[in-house]
Amino acid sequence: MTPPSAPRSPQPVLLGDAEVRARLTPAMATAAVRHALLEHRAGRLAAPPRVHAGLGGGELVFTVGALAAEGAQGAPEVHGFRAYGTADRAGEQLVAVWDSASGRLTAVVHGQELGPRRTGAIGAVAVEALARTGGPAGCRLGLIGTGPQGWAQLWALSASASHRPAEVAVFGRRRERAERFAARVREELGLAARAVDSARAAVQDREVVIVATNSPTPVLEADWVAPGTHLSTLGPKSTTHYEIPPELAGRAAAIVTDSPAQAGSYGTDHLLGPAPLTALGAVLAGTTPGRRGRDDITLFSSVGLAGTEVAVAAALTRA
Repeated sequence: MTPPSAPRSPQPVLLGDAEVRARLTPAMATAAVRHALLEHRAGRLAAPPRVHAGLGGGELVFTVGALAAEGAQGAPEVHGFRAYGTADRAGEQLVAVWDSASGRLTAVVHGQELGPRRTGAIGAVAVEALARTGGPAGCRLGLIGTGPQGWAQLWALSASASHRPAEVAVFGRRRERAERFAARVREELGLAARAVDSARAAVQDREVVIVATNSPTPVLEADWVAPGTHLSTLGPKSTTHYEIPPELAGRAAAIVTDSPAQAGSYGTDHLLGPAPLTALGAVLAGTTPGRRGRDDITLFSSVGLAGTEVAVAAALTRA
């Protein structure tokens, strides 16, 4: 008599960029990263600094995370990793998610879309926590950078109840690209966006400024930033390559990051390393203040909290 075969485990869900674009909403992404940031603050998200494996012409980079089930100490609900190669200029990444209770691989997400949208969601949560409210009319936002990261920041903020941009001033190195970018923002996100002629025009008189470039030298001057402004920086922040001027840190009343551990792993090479960095999760939890006064300048240094990619991918597969 042939023994019964063991039941087959369900196959993991395989998702690509088309599925991410169609199914992942800004509200879903921001809810997932907000939960992860709060869980990290509470000690229920394990999120060590990223790991780099040298491969001759480049590196393979891993970020890993384990999210504990609510109310269960040390019992991860999901865990997984993100991997990408630095030699791959297309920006493709792979995110794998396991159900920790069963040990089963539940999802694999591959492509270029999930990573920037996860970063955009973190940026939106930071803006909501640190920026002044723009009132019923929304906030005035300036964006320097016309790449996928800048787009994802606007994508995530487009669904914000408190900080949906009323107008967006976009500056890029090439005017024609900035014009196309602004047109796409108007058509796909429904935001009033326009290209401007200078970085200064994108920064001055804005409640929120987002800098998302790969520039090794500052793309703005510190005195362009008015009192009360919130500024998020996504690009280079080393002591030799930096997109924002070091003097800006001296003007900031609060310097906040999504992952102090990741920022600290850069050591003295991190532009903002000597400054005290506040965890965004602590601001969200109310244990550490972010903005104290209306005229404060607040600075958010986005470095990428490990595990947030896994959290967003897990939310996407449950949708």
